[in-house]
Amino acid sequence: MAESDIHLLVVDDDRNHREMLRDLLEEWTYVVTTAEGGEEAAALCRQRSFDLVLMDMRMRGMSGIDATRAIKGYNPAIPILIMTAFSDVSTAVEALKAGAYDYLTKPLAFDALKLSLERALDHAGLRREVHVLRRELAGGTVIGQSPAMRQLLEMVATIAPSEATVLISGESGTGKEVIARSIHESSKRRDGPYVAVNCAALAENLLESELFGHEKGAFTGAERRREGRFQAAHKGTIFLDEIGEIPVAMQAKLLRVIQERELQPVGGDRTYKVDVRILAATNRDLARDVEEGLFRQDLYYRLNVVALHLPPLRERREDIPLLAMHFLQRFARRNGKTVKGFTPAAMDRLLKHVWPGNVRELENVVERAVVLLMGAYVSERELPPTLTERGTAAPRQHDFANMTLEEIERMAVQDTLAQVGGNKSEAARRLGINRKTLQAKLDGGK
Repeated sequence: MAESDIHLLVVDDDRNHREMLRDLLEEWTYVVTTAEGGEEAAALCRQRSFDLVLMDMRMRGMSGIDATRAIKGYNPAIPILIMTAFSDVSTAVEALKAGAYDYLTKPLAFDALKLSLERALDHAGLRREVHVLRRELAGGTVIGQSPAMRQLLEMVATIAPSEATVLISGESGTGKEVIARSIHESSKRRDGPYVAVNCAALAENLLESELFGHEKGAFTGAERRREGRFQAAHKGTIFLDEIGEIPVAMQAKLLRVIQERELQPVGGDRTYKVDVRILAATNRDLARDVEEGLFRQDLYYRLNVVALHLPPLRERREDIPLLAMHFLQRFARRNGKTVKGFTPAAMDRLLKHVWPGNVRELENVVERAVVLLMGAYVSERELPPTLTERGTAAPRQHDFANMTLEEIERMAVQDTLAQVGGNKSEAARRLGINRKTLQAKLDGGK
């Protein structure tokens, strides 16, 4: 990608030095904005999106260390390089503790400056991620520079070229299918089909036919022969989402296909070889399900060759600003709007929210904000009431003493469903029950 995709902020109260750096960095084809001091730099970082800040240590007013703390406290994703005199090197260590990526001694050696810039940007993953911002994977995007996400993405890059079966775990909305699609697109099978199957969305009596196909006349309504999803994924990748929802009886048939790489359609007596790579995902604790007899141990081990875990958004808050800006740009383009960013108050709400629905919830919140937006910056007005102080309702208070046990259980299910945006699989996981039991509780035990 071109360097012009990267926007730098230069902060120095020495006008001549500041302008010299602007000219030099623009000559290196970076986009450059300047600030005269720490207060202005912190304010600009709240108003715009910068890829890196290059800032002097000693300035009138707010020091470089205090400005670093202010910027990193607001947006921990921005790498900051500190410029300091030789006599201030010991103080520069304090800047590193405050969150700066590195420091440079003045007068600057331009080769060292260029190398440090490139290292900081590469470390933050911004070169790769700005490129990713221009790609839209179905339903989401793989963006993250938090330690957990960097480790996960490195693992994805390592295993993608292999043929290993992968089990992806994580809460609903964390982006498990996005990871699966990324593995496929980085694999040797990238030119083959990618077939995604939501196992929880298929009725139990149709699941076998959907996965393995059926012959004409196999059951009422089977008026012609139909290939299943495994055959459709031949020479490519099949992604089995919510694998933990597959009934135990069906698990045995799936195990045979995984072991033998051959299947038998419903109502048929002939077997067919299939060449597929299998990726699976779950929001359940499959190891616990194995102990409780809800999931076959042999199938679990077949699927769990390589295990990847996607952390919830609340555990990687460093990624919220980057994800929010990505979604902002995507939905601004889609809706034909010019949007510059988020106001400080709006970003503060995003950073403080618990995000029970994870990245999917953040994506929906940003899309709603762009649709409602009339100006250039998303403010609190465009955010849903659940994210703002004025709209945050107190927890529901229930009079348990005057309720039956059945009513209490139903209320607990309803409250949990509300917290997870209506996702029944996630609600069941949090309550420690299966989907059928959850539905029974909602129906009053019928």
